[in-house]
Amino acid sequence: MSDRQRLIVAVLLILVVWFVPMLIWPAKRPVGRVGGRADSTAVRDTAQRAPARPSAPTAATPSRPAATAAPEDTVWVTGPRQRLGFSTRGGRLVSAELTQYQSFAPGDSAQSVQLVPPGGSFLRHRLALPRGDTLSLDDWVFTPTPAAPGLVVYAGQGPKTLHLEADRGGSRVTLDYRFFPDEYRFEVGGTVTGLSSTGAVLLLDLSDGLRSAEKDSLDDYRHYAVVTKASKAERTDFSKIKPGVRALFDGPFEWVGVKSKYFFTAVLALQEGQPAFGGAIAVGGDRTGKMASRAAVTVTMPVPPAGGFRYQVYAGPLDYRQLSPMGHGLDDANPYGGIFRPIIQPVSVFVTNILLWMHERLHLAYGWVLILFGVIIRLLLWPLNQRAMESGIRMQAVAPLLKETQDRYKNDPERLQREMLRIYKEHKVNPFGGCLPMVLPMPVLFALFFVFANTIAFRGVPFLWLPDLSRPDPYYIIPILMGLSMFGLSKVGQMGVPPNPQAKMMLYFMPVFMTMLFLKFASGLNLYYAAQNLFSIPQQYMIAKRRMREAPARTAMTPTKT
Repeated sequence: MSDRQRLIVAVLLILVVWFVPMLIWPAKRPVGRVGGRADSTAVRDTAQRAPARPSAPTAATPSRPAATAAPEDTVWVTGPRQRLGFSTRGGRLVSAELTQYQSFAPGDSAQSVQLVPPGGSFLRHRLALPRGDTLSLDDWVFTPTPAAPGLVVYAGQGPKTLHLEADRGGSRVTLDYRFFPDEYRFEVGGTVTGLSSTGAVLLLDLSDGLRSAEKDSLDDYRHYAVVTKASKAERTDFSKIKPGVRALFDGPFEWVGVKSKYFFTAVLALQEGQPAFGGAIAVGGDRTGKMASRAAVTVTMPVPPAGGFRYQVYAGPLDYRQLSPMGHGLDDANPYGGIFRPIIQPVSVFVTNILLWMHERLHLAYGWVLILFGVIIRLLLWPLNQRAMESGIRMQAVAPLLKETQDRYKNDPERLQREMLRIYKEHKVNPFGGCLPMVLPMPVLFALFFVFANTIAFRGVPFLWLPDLSRPDPYYIIPILMGLSMFGLSKVGQMGVPPNPQAKMMLYFMPVFMTMLFLKFASGLNLYYAAQNLFSIPQQYMIAKRRMREAPARTAMTPTKT
């Protein structure tokens, strides 16, 4: 069972444990086109109908560079946050090291995160010419300026440019990479002369996924996806693209990217007036190896007769704080939440910003931030919870009257409804008065699940004995504490409540089941939930004591049989 399935089951059971007792005690009662994606047949049909249309790239099937004896050097670009390596053969990005993030993969432990897979490359340039040929630049040897060994970009020095130039048979291709200090973004500008007087289509091949930097590589591969942005960000998981099947994405797009769980590489066409990416194709790859899913992603961009093209590249963390300032919906580069996305994603961003703000301003470890955040949520809900629990007491007080009314008018539904509404009105009871305080924390709980599954700020963050708040507790202490706190909260809540077999079963079953369900959830999520439960026990105890004091009044209201 995946974490998302566990979350759905957990939420359903939470709803059961909240609402069923309220109802029981008082009254005893195939790959096809989806969102711009098409199967291989549709790709072929589209290509036949509009072979010259840039957004239907008939020649965009990714291919591996042929073996060549041409010499190859690597030009290194070193900045405060990255160390990038560009091959002089084709101008490909063959290494993208993020120096501020540590890899947890078994083979790369204690090293910096590397985004380019072993033996892979990023930003392979090919040109689809009007006569139907496809020209690959993989075997073109470029001369760098400045010459190797490399370029150093320091903070405060302003942008630096790496110029690559190649000539062959009267044709010339230039590539200019412009780097910015303290950014994971760089610009790419190119010119093509001597190949065609009518323009061409640039085919830009992205990498087959990213190199996994996580301890649980299979979980990381499950997050691999291609993300496109036209009017809004759309995600297609690699696992949904079958081997050998081509999925077509119809543009135009402002950006197209490939994501893992915590990292993101994308090509961007964000400057006003520049051509957008015409379309993209993802071809499912072999799944028999170590990776759970692969897909080769190619994007297209029209090249005018003048031969110039320009785009930007982002290669860095999937971090809202890095992507949001760039605009163009890049802060939504990891769309999640399914049908609940319009609610979950904004709440997740809001909760994340609060947690980050508390961490930075209060100078607290993230573990203490989560505990404090859970307490604050309960404090904010304290008045509503008080009102809900008082409503529950009144419901218990009128329960005998409701039971007697149900027995008396069980054969007359209309009269039964009128009498029950009269009892609610006379005793100022709202049967659903306790629902709102219980429902309000649900979006936060949902949001925190996705926050810990996707927010890089919590990646590898230790707390007490926990090695990583974004991963399960290896000793299962926190989920067990969460289950015990849930049991204690329920036990105190049943003080003064008439015996009920269903409630007794829920008292013991739900904490055990929820503990087993939460064992594999992020330890930070368990920590937050346990803190909320523990802080709620005193309020639950105060209400239970009041319920017990008012028990004689409820007994006096019980109708006597004659």
